[in-house]
Amino acid sequence: MKRADLADADCGIAQALGVIGDWWTFLVVRDIAGGTTRFDALQRELGVSRRALAERLASLVAHGVLEKRVYSAHPPRYDYVLTSKGEGLLPALIALQDWGTRHVMGDGTVTATSEDGSAESRRVHDLIGRRMPDVVLDRHDGERVSPTGPGDVWTVLYFFPGAFAPGTQGYPPGWADIPGARGCTLESLTYASRFADFESAGATVRGVSTQRPDELAAFVTHARLPYPLLSDQDSKLAAGLLLPTFRAAGVDRFKRFTLLVDPDSVIRATQFPITDPAGSVAEMLTLVHDR
Repeated sequence: MKRADLADADCGIAQALGVIGDWWTFLVVRDIAGGTTRFDALQRELGVSRRALAERLASLVAHGVLEKRVYSAHPPRYDYVLTSKGEGLLPALIALQDWGTRHVMGDGTVTATSEDGSAESRRVHDLIGRRMPDVVLDRHDGERVSPTGPGDVWTVLYFFPGAFAPGTQGYPPGWADIPGARGCTLESLTYASRFADFESAGATVRGVSTQRPDELAAFVTHARLPYPLLSDQDSKLAAGLLLPTFRAAGVDRFKRFTLLVDPDSVIRATQFPITDPAGSVAEMLTLVHDR
């Protein structure tokens, strides 16, 4: 009998820990969310023993967090993928990452940016050469789409904390006091003004936020953006790439950064931290031209 089955039978935290078990299990979920789905690759990435990994994978399958999909019949080999139950863990994964970044590696200050050379900055720049995870997001009009553009175009994905149209719920209390939070409207409008230049250079532009699609739709209409905004409100992309976030007013939000993705969905350049939202657009256009 698991410890969670005893005195803490009515406690959701205890019951969740009864499934997760230990820190290795959370790291298994982290890597599978990032696209590492096969046993040998997981064992290589994690450096855990094969027996320990096999036990954790079997437990997660038994609890319905993962499912096995055959990719080789002889010998039998499987991809391990998150179920909808497993995807429900992703916001917890992001919350744990934010807590570690803010309180363990940082001084506890809420910030929407970072320092050059910080562990968080290194993690973003290490995304270069990484393939985008196979996820779909809600576009501002409600359609489910891939984060990257179709065909042979490059994709500029700029991630922002939050942008709101006048008359909507608006920014949370103390927003202007959070370093790096301000500038989302300016950044979006600057991308809109240079959108034709990006298209001429063979790239499309998409903004990504953790806001709800209806909030993004109101802002698209207000700002007359010629490109879509995407919602990662379920943290699928955030968890898949371990993207930098911060928590404000009870909501996980992206810090400001930008990815340049090639037609094969491989990340080729990053911008983080961004201290000049408008200036970063011109810098990204130069990066597109250089490629």
